[in-house]
Amino acid sequence: MKRPNLLFFLAAIFLANTVSAQQKKAVSAADQMMNTFITNLMSQMTPDEKIGQLNLPAVGFDVTGPVLSEGVDEKIEKGLVGGVFNTFTPQAVEKLQKLVMTKSRLKIPLLFGYDVIHGHKTIFPIPLGLSTSWDLDLIEKSARIAAREASADGLNWTFSPMVDIARDARWGRISEGSGEDPYLGGLIGVAMVKGYQTNSLSNKDAILACIKHFALYGAAEAGRDYNTTDMSLIKMYNEYLPPYKAAVDAGAASVMASFNDINGTPATANRWLLTDLLRKQWGFNGFVVSDYTGINELVPHGLGDLKTVSAKALTAGTDMDMVGEGFLTTLKQSLQEKAITISTIDLACRRMLEAKYKLGLFADPYKYVNEERAKTEILSQQNRFDAKNIAEASMVLLKNDNQLLPLKKNAKIALIGPLADDKRNMIGNWSAAGDWKKAIGVMEGLKKAAPDLDIIYAKGANLVDDPAILKQINANGADIVADEKSADKLISDAVSAANKAEIAVVVLGESALMGGEATSRTNLDLLPNQKALLKALTATGKPIVLVLMNSRPLTLEWEDSNVPAILETWFGGTEAGNAIADILVGNYNPSGKLTTTFPRSVGQIPIYYNHKNTGRPYDGVSNEKYKSRYIDSSNDPLYPFGYGLSYTTFQYSPVQLNKVNLKSGQTIQASVDIQNTGNFDGQEVVQLYIQDIYGSITRPVKELKGFQKISLKKGETKHVTFTIDENMLKFYNSALKFAAEPGDFNLFIGGNSRDVSTVKFSLLK
Repeated sequence: MKRPNLLFFLAAIFLANTVSAQQKKAVSAADQMMNTFITNLMSQMTPDEKIGQLNLPAVGFDVTGPVLSEGVDEKIEKGLVGGVFNTFTPQAVEKLQKLVMTKSRLKIPLLFGYDVIHGHKTIFPIPLGLSTSWDLDLIEKSARIAAREASADGLNWTFSPMVDIARDARWGRISEGSGEDPYLGGLIGVAMVKGYQTNSLSNKDAILACIKHFALYGAAEAGRDYNTTDMSLIKMYNEYLPPYKAAVDAGAASVMASFNDINGTPATANRWLLTDLLRKQWGFNGFVVSDYTGINELVPHGLGDLKTVSAKALTAGTDMDMVGEGFLTTLKQSLQEKAITISTIDLACRRMLEAKYKLGLFADPYKYVNEERAKTEILSQQNRFDAKNIAEASMVLLKNDNQLLPLKKNAKIALIGPLADDKRNMIGNWSAAGDWKKAIGVMEGLKKAAPDLDIIYAKGANLVDDPAILKQINANGADIVADEKSADKLISDAVSAANKAEIAVVVLGESALMGGEATSRTNLDLLPNQKALLKALTATGKPIVLVLMNSRPLTLEWEDSNVPAILETWFGGTEAGNAIADILVGNYNPSGKLTTTFPRSVGQIPIYYNHKNTGRPYDGVSNEKYKSRYIDSSNDPLYPFGYGLSYTTFQYSPVQLNKVNLKSGQTIQASVDIQNTGNFDGQEVVQLYIQDIYGSITRPVKELKGFQKISLKKGETKHVTFTIDENMLKFYNSALKFAAEPGDFNLFIGGNSRDVSTVKFSLLK
């Protein structure tokens, strides 16, 4: 007899003894009204119509409205569609909603979903860039603006936020999340949910948030999209699940199942994940949607044919089938064969109807159809102004030797690089409804920010020369056209431009479509043609500012050794060029801090700050062989988590504690004085980390437990205090009990995870 996994057995016991948070809540009068309404409606529905509510096809559209194909219009009329995605604009949405409201028997309104990932029409920095602002208010504002624009454009559901913890920069979708830390990732997930859903889904500008990808998708093996994930329950609970849990607790209305398997069962058909954990333990009461054809993909995973896997997915807790139509085509037969029950279908159907009820669609199916709202909400001047401010806050100064930046506003500069006068890539990946033609490039931004700059422009290189990469990304809309000039001529022109200037600003990086879904990479260097350009420019002896645009951490060891100033800008969105220009000329002092560790080489991956120690830790200095180390590289990252420079400098005092012993129910105050010792006003992200020195299980070398983003005038000093309580010291132990253990702790405060001041305190029994 096969023995069950011990940790999963312990988890089952824990779940069995956990009273659902949902059961603890008293049913409100509003909930009673909703339940009565839905019960009455469902009593009139046939099994086919109930299954129809679980069907989510993609419907494209053009200027004339929805492009209906494969009998979607007929299915809508028969009540066999619960929602559509990829359709927006008031005109297109009205056409489809009118079809269901005038032709279907029960007139159940449709949901309209879309990938509103980092803005709808006004595009903000890619989510990884948003996270490096460490500014929860700005992040929530970006989601709020996105929801206002999307809801004005007919949409009521977004497939965001992605809260997957990602520690492998090879994975293209690292760009879509908030980095490697569960604490910060959870706070950002909460901010995004609040921004999308407001304080009530009945508001006209609220849209349903969707937490994804549940779960562990960011830990796909080899950094390859859609790949297997395998980890212990302790690692899940302590390091990967917290951001999902935080977003659920914030009231997210929907969850998307991930593609990967978990303990041998793909998430879409994993009942432990979708029912035992998500619903019974966490009390989630929204609906679960598969990812794109996720149910169909259970077949190549090896779980059975389409009929079998559709029944398994529904029984596991997947409520809605995105695109694959396995539910629509097989569940009726499975019901007849008693492979599933009508009560299981009813439960999924009820969840879909509840979401529509909470949005107010039964009261007004055309709530999101308002052409006048669209005219005033979308791409407004205020939205663009906010987008610029948010983009500025996201950018990270990685290096600035001899205060090369900011530029003098009347300097003579050579502006070089394939991204220096580019709009196409500014809005990054996952900017589905964004219009790159409305974006601002770096050249345009510099001319606006500093009209007296004398700019000499040279392209210097094609963005991508590699035929294999070029073929793939152009097939997906990268629109890269090779320059008529040879690579040597492009470099020669750039060198000539640099020689005529005081300083060279070189804008390099990835194509926007080298990041996002299905863009895994094995080499994270700058592309060879771009590296050749940069080396030729450094050989001129002219000071160089490297401006990077990329969707993931890159390996920049050569650049860090040879280029005096490096600014990481990610893909900054519609206002990227204006934001970059403001930083380059000193109108804005950069304050971003990394939320992902930058490796020295791909060979260090996965690399993250909150790793565990080994029995043979390496001190980074000695030449002792039998230690946990590389023989050809330092263990240390190039740039650590939390790292980012400013045009000014900050001096931290030693950390002070008001007491060194903590008892249950009490707190400790940890404080530090921070002085702006430079020549610019600036902002600093003050970071608090804690290490549990001895535990019943091995614990990370440090964990982020708090942060404050403060503003300091030149010469100003501020006193920053953090409150430490027992809850901050809790973790899931080997019995999956969330508890703090008495003992000694190290407390660290600093400007990044590496450069910290340390004190010790104890938790008493």
